[in-house]
Amino acid sequence: MPRKYTLKLAHINDTHSHFDASRIKFCLTHAGKKFDVYSHTGGYARIGHQINQARIQAKQDKQAFLFLHGGDSFQGTLYFRQFKGVANAHLLNLLKPDAMVLGNHEIDAGNAPVLAFLNNIEFPVLAGNMDLSREDASKESPMSGHPRLLDYDSQTGKAKVLIKQIHDKTLAIIGITLDQMTEIARSDPDIYFINAIETTRKTVAHLKSQGIDHIIVLSHLGLDQDRLLTDTVDGISLIVGGHSHTLQGDFRSLGLSATTYGERVNNTPILHAGKHAETLGLADIEFDANGRVTRLQGHNYFMLDQQFTLESAAGVAPEDYTAIRSQLEQHPGILWQQEDPQIIRIIASEYRPAIASMDKQVLGFLPRDLIHTRLPSKALPHGSEIAPWVCKGIYHEVKRIHQSVDFALHNAGGVRQSLSKGELTLADVIGRLLPFDLPLVKYQILGLYLFETLESAINSATNNSVTGTGAGSFPYTYGLKYCYDGRKPQGKRILTLEILCPNSAPEKWIAVDKKQHYVGVSSAYTASGKEGYHPLLKAQWQRPLEELTLANAFIRFMKREQTLEQELSPLVSYTSHREAEN
Repeated sequence: MPRKYTLKLAHINDTHSHFDASRIKFCLTHAGKKFDVYSHTGGYARIGHQINQARIQAKQDKQAFLFLHGGDSFQGTLYFRQFKGVANAHLLNLLKPDAMVLGNHEIDAGNAPVLAFLNNIEFPVLAGNMDLSREDASKESPMSGHPRLLDYDSQTGKAKVLIKQIHDKTLAIIGITLDQMTEIARSDPDIYFINAIETTRKTVAHLKSQGIDHIIVLSHLGLDQDRLLTDTVDGISLIVGGHSHTLQGDFRSLGLSATTYGERVNNTPILHAGKHAETLGLADIEFDANGRVTRLQGHNYFMLDQQFTLESAAGVAPEDYTAIRSQLEQHPGILWQQEDPQIIRIIASEYRPAIASMDKQVLGFLPRDLIHTRLPSKALPHGSEIAPWVCKGIYHEVKRIHQSVDFALHNAGGVRQSLSKGELTLADVIGRLLPFDLPLVKYQILGLYLFETLESAINSATNNSVTGTGAGSFPYTYGLKYCYDGRKPQGKRILTLEILCPNSAPEKWIAVDKKQHYVGVSSAYTASGKEGYHPLLKAQWQRPLEELTLANAFIRFMKREQTLEQELSPLVSYTSHREAEN
């Protein structure tokens, strides 16, 4: 009888410094009534407890055990803003991952923070297609040759790999990150990122030639590129991924998404575990002697408070609470609040006191939830509900200082999450909503290049006939209104583009003249041409605004407005290239 090789795998990705449990909202039904369920999920202490339990269980069952992080530990909350990665290294060491792949947000500020992180961690970081062979050895923060970094071997054209054992077989882990890194991050100019698919292909072929068939790719490419990778490269046993914030599993009964956990492409399972340490992926995996996954059983798990808040327009009775709790207990993707006491103590004593005061500074009140999604969808056909408010805040605060501003333009990835109804605090804005405290840039540009910018950014976000960088490039605006049809030929996908006439009541919009100049404001990141925004580099001039940053502008706006009560008129009309012609 052929031998089975078993592995218990725990995985997280895109945790973005969310050390504390995150607020979560579910939508459930019972007896014909709809209920909103408010709770908290995840965080490092709850994840730590579940990983410890999984390790114990694996030992009892005589399974190999792996815990992998799919990248993007950095950014996202006040913890990162305050401690610049020190807390990330400390708390990840307590979770004891076997490996983490380098994410794009690890290198938002170049090599220096990554080097500091490498110096403080007790596990390897994998970046098998990051080429450091031309790095300037005399610079302040060189990473080449670091003992905890498995990067690209320029002499062989392959990734350096992490070797583990699964029973009597050798298991190789290859770390592959985005090869479009220079488009979406700010890595040092002497660092290069080699094609992800080719690097993986050569590395897998080499491992196979050495008799190593059990191969895991730890990826920070996003689900679409993971699918392309597995479809293109044979011989990968399993992909554990990140970057796209994909929550796998059927969560329809909770009012969330439904996708296959461990979906297979070219007979290779792909695993993703959502975002922000809200969920933990746990899987029991069997391989055959040739490295193929013959069985995968698992799920992503929310880790909820023991108690929760229940709301309904039809009122809530005690029996409703009991029934909803029963539904949650029966869901295969729910675990309950159990926490690692050491991690709780360290966060509370060493890190939380430095940021607690910001949670007490109230900027205003939100009368309803404002959902952030990077791309428009059936549920949100005009896309994000909060990104246009961010753009409006930028527009009005810049206009108070510089009268000649026609529009604000910002990328979806620069807004990090939804906002829940209730008080909006300083911590919510600078720690969670807009953690990248980027300078603002004012520029004058021809209308022609505005057409080009919007189409290029959307194409890049949706892989529509171009090599995309991910959904974070999708453009949101204030003062500009556009209609995009991805079914049209390239160069003709912006069907209409209008600009708001200032001080018009009711709102008056006129068509953008391709031959006329307009003045816009964007973050320095977007204005630098990243993620498909390169037509902005054709601006007649660009001037940094020293008085305002992205977060600072929205904070000032909220202090003046006190609430985001009015409905903004839709500014985005979007038809996907995937929609069939009528």
